[in-house]
Amino acid sequence: MSISLLHPYAVAIALGANLGDRRAHIVFALEEIAALPLTAIIAASTFHETQPVGPISQGLFLNAAALLVTRLTPQALLHHLHLIESAHGRDRASEQRWGPRTLDLDVLVYGDLVLDSPALTIPHARMAERAFVLEPLAEIAPDLRIPPGGRTVAEMLRALRAFPSNPEEHKPGHEKGDPSGSPVQGH
Repeated sequence: MSISLLHPYAVAIALGANLGDRRAHIVFALEEIAALPLTAIIAASTFHETQPVGPISQGLFLNAAALLVTRLTPQALLHHLHLIESAHGRDRASEQRWGPRTLDLDVLVYGDLVLDSPALTIPHARMAERAFVLEPLAEIAPDLRIPPGGRTVAEMLRALRAFPSNPEEHKPGHEKGDPSGSPVQGH
């Protein structure tokens, strides 16, 4: 797939936080993403409180998903997302893998692009294994087809629920309502 600055691409982003004011970090990140050049958020999920994944003992995460359109390249978008994380106190260079973080922003899907580079893998390498990613995304884009196989987000979530790899990760618990308390659609 070639990237054109004239054509916007549908992009799915995962948002998560488990340090500090989790809700505020995610709300501000959504506002900052909406303010990126050549980018508009078209939908945002409710917030889901989830168990952390990995061997490190830590607090619960608050997770969400956003669907946006952008003319930024995947690499430029990732760069902007890392700047937003950094502005919220995340230091990727010194943190422990799967450890606590103030903000985690991941590109899940970028149009029909399939990319595997040292800096970025699209679709996200572990999204099919993560209820905390699929549940919020299924709220806003259940029919979104994930390349290369073309399964929908809803199909991936059903498959994950049928054969969970980590039962703790699939416990329900999310906050209902608009994630920010104000409209996000249309930014």
